[in-house]
Amino acid sequence: MVGIVAYGAYVPRLRLQRQAVYDANKWFAAGLRGLAKGERSMANWDEDSITMAVEASRDCLTSHKPEDVRSLYFASTTHPFKDRQNAGVIGTALSIEQDLFASDVGGSQKAGTSALIAGLNASKNGGGPALVAAADKRMARVASSNELNYGDGAAALLCGTENVIAKLVGHHSVSMDFVDHFRGDESDFDYGWEERWIRDEGYSKIVPPAVKAALAACKLTGADITHFIMPSLMPAVPKQMAKICGIGDGSVRDLLGANLGDTGAAHALVMLVDALEAAKEGDRIMVVAFGQGVDVLVFEVTAENAKLPKRKGLSGWLKRRKEETNYMKFLAFNEMLPIEKGMRAEFDKKTALSVLWRKRDMIYGLVGGKCKVCGTVQFPRSQVCVNPNCHAVDSQEPYRMAGLEANVMSFTADSLTYSPDPPAYYGMITFPEGGRFMADFTDSDKEQVKVGVKMRMTFRIRDNDTMRGGFKRYFWKAAPV
Repeated sequence: MVGIVAYGAYVPRLRLQRQAVYDANKWFAAGLRGLAKGERSMANWDEDSITMAVEASRDCLTSHKPEDVRSLYFASTTHPFKDRQNAGVIGTALSIEQDLFASDVGGSQKAGTSALIAGLNASKNGGGPALVAAADKRMARVASSNELNYGDGAAALLCGTENVIAKLVGHHSVSMDFVDHFRGDESDFDYGWEERWIRDEGYSKIVPPAVKAALAACKLTGADITHFIMPSLMPAVPKQMAKICGIGDGSVRDLLGANLGDTGAAHALVMLVDALEAAKEGDRIMVVAFGQGVDVLVFEVTAENAKLPKRKGLSGWLKRRKEETNYMKFLAFNEMLPIEKGMRAEFDKKTALSVLWRKRDMIYGLVGGKCKVCGTVQFPRSQVCVNPNCHAVDSQEPYRMAGLEANVMSFTADSLTYSPDPPAYYGMITFPEGGRFMADFTDSDKEQVKVGVKMRMTFRIRDNDTMRGGFKRYFWKAAPV
């Protein structure tokens, strides 16, 4: 039996209020008024699809050892690098690069489900546990409906054959070049076609035959489906497709548009995580993803789902929120508003790739050292133990610190140092197990950052070398628990 053995998700803390977007643009686009309800997730300036995928994967692996993962598939239409394996960065951040097959999947809104099928097949064929992560941070033109409908987020699923929480009943795929929208190599924004044509010629003629074929392959009927998942920017379409296929209206899952938005290639998996959080043994979940064809997967929830250790999941990250009403900040964070950054922003960000390679476990994995002689933990790892009563040489074993909580020992809110979101918070953090270092803080407000406050480590963008082709440097920052 092959299927899903664990799940996780991630949603950025900031929630852009759609009313604020409409208020800023109604002078030009008054027709957006009907969309000016609720909120959408908004990535911080130091978040992208890689960092969100890392957080979702960490959430997914709460109950499993990262080193057991044998393959990693990263689905996105907004990979930060065109010619650098993005999945490899995620694997290194999770400290699972050894004996790991990694692959990037993209090019379509069904990339998430295509990656999931690949992960399930890898596990089924004896390839061991496969981690499937999907994330998107899509750009949208100012004063467009997409700006209001899109959201930033990620989901991760661990595929395997042991302790399966949702077994794969079957899947069916169709690939065809039906272009409902596209984004060219030289464009930052999607170009969409007319909605009625997409609905009548695309969804209505492509989805029902694929769903019926999947049901027939699984020897099921539409009435057997408990949860029907189908992302769409047109809210009425999923219910229409379900009705055509004989699936009950009550089975259609909420699109999460009111407080999250559509997370692109990740959204089918995000909705699947949402369903798994509430699903009961025996429930059948159908996942449909549309984009230059259709992927259809059917799962049956097992008794193991109720035994899965607690994790944040989608519901936990959605509760962790901060309302954002500053539309200008949203534009600035997405590099759509030229801001005078000042001379303090002009410093050399060139990355020495040789050092990055040699120190990758420390930089991307936040791996310190633990002395085999006295047990002292330190970061970074060094040749000599820092314990003044030990000073043993070559005694340190790798010690991963990314999953540990820390406490603020001292901090500074610096309004002189350049930061895309001033003031810049940073300070000395200490770990209860031992070890301390000066860290940047993120997702922090003055009400939260105090001496002694607990902090969690999160994988973020350190800076972006725009002068040399946009090489992003990643490192771990501290965020309030």
